[in-house]
Amino acid sequence: MVGGSATAMYSPSSGVVDLTPSNFQREVLNGDAVWIVEFYAPWCGHCQRLVPEYTKAAQALSGVVKVGAVNADEHRSLGGQYGVQGFPTIKIFGLDKKKPEDFNGQRTAQGIVDVAMKAVREKKAATELKGKIKMGALDATVHTVMASRYGVQGYPTIKYFNKGDVGDYDGGRTASDIVAWADDRAAANLPPPEVVQITDNSVLTSACKEHPICIITVLPHILDCQSKCRNNYIEILSRLGDKYKQKMWGWVWSEAMAQPELEQALDIGGFGYPALAALNAKKMQFALLKGSFSESGINEFLRDISYGRGRTAPVRGAELPAIQGVEAWDGQDGVLPEEEDIDLSDVDLDDFDDQAHVEL
Repeated sequence: MVGGSATAMYSPSSGVVDLTPSNFQREVLNGDAVWIVEFYAPWCGHCQRLVPEYTKAAQALSGVVKVGAVNADEHRSLGGQYGVQGFPTIKIFGLDKKKPEDFNGQRTAQGIVDVAMKAVREKKAATELKGKIKMGALDATVHTVMASRYGVQGYPTIKYFNKGDVGDYDGGRTASDIVAWADDRAAANLPPPEVVQITDNSVLTSACKEHPICIITVLPHILDCQSKCRNNYIEILSRLGDKYKQKMWGWVWSEAMAQPELEQALDIGGFGYPALAALNAKKMQFALLKGSFSESGINEFLRDISYGRGRTAPVRGAELPAIQGVEAWDGQDGVLPEEEDIDLSDVDLDDFDDQAHVEL
């Protein structure tokens, strides 16, 4: 027990954290961990009998779920904040710390562990889906009208809401099952990712550091591949971006030799242009497309990347290279610079002829 009041029931070696108004917000509400919290009174016989089972649960959940206890007889304001009216009362602070759930399982070590692990799985699924799908929970025994409106007849029931449409969840019950199912639904409603030209550091940083993998393409110079040619390449990348959109990858492109430090960091250029690399900015590892730069060739490469296959190499310098600011492509064909006209009317060609004879 950490800290502790004189009337606390749990020993320092029990694994149960003594929670008080001075540490409750810091430890429970502001922390990332799932908490199981017992509100007790030292004189309560049921609370005293729970001590051995609660201690066993705390030790079994060590490193996975935090287990705490509040002397609600001494800290009545804290108990009252969560509607504690009898002892012991156990609350689960999981997915939404502001709205803890009541513990309704068996008051045994195994019963407490089972409920705690269920809460962990729900928090893991919510974490992995953050930014893609919002997850919520409704106590159907309290909000009976709402539950009836959506045809809830058993527990737990999971529903999927999307822009007014409501569907039944038909996947497995593990966190990975929920994440996979939700990813598929989210991907179906996502627009295809935009293939963005690298014009400054922020573009590359956003594409690579805010996504698990970024696909970097270096296209030929506009004079070597005019607008129709370039747009054909970008359309191929856009179609593949749509196909792999559930991977949440970033997609960017640059013109050949416009970003020499980037090309050097990814060993691009040795095989000519266009060239393509998949970069994991977290690991600073990349894989380079060495096959055909065609829709089927790139798709095969990306399929291997999506399965975690393919040969990778470390990024030179072990960090994202500096990007040179360039103007965005205007969508037009490239034009050769005009040659300056030289007026030869005032040049005496005889002088050049005499000079040539002298040099000979």
